[in-house]
Amino acid sequence: MRDLDDLFAALGQSEFRARFRLGPKDRAYLDQKTLPVILEHGRQFIVDRLAPARPRNDGRQTPMRGHPIFLAQHATATCCRGCLAKWHYIPKDTPLSAEQIDYVLEVLKRWLCRDDS
Repeated sequence: MRDLDDLFAALGQSEFRARFRLGPKDRAYLDQKTLPVILEHGRQFIVDRLAPARPRNDGRQTPMRGHPIFLAQHATATCCRGCLAKWHYIPKDTPLSAEQIDYVLEVLKRWLCRDDS
């Protein structure tokens, strides 16, 4: 897993990753539900869609909209196992450990808390 300061510096250099911002609808949803609730949703999404060694539809399992976590996953390259391997040094083809799931959630939390939209 990667140092978060190093990760966010690298993400900031990616034109694709750096363009993501929460829109008014996602921001309002986050404010209404609160960050802890949104992160619990995120934990379930990670467990269901990202944690298996070979997730169903890997590379296409995370929608681009519909929940603040989905947007955060694309912004932080935690959207598929390929991105986890490339950006976070978490190998493909093995289930995510509890520690790795917690790491992904910490990455998402950091992005959601620093988003400047």
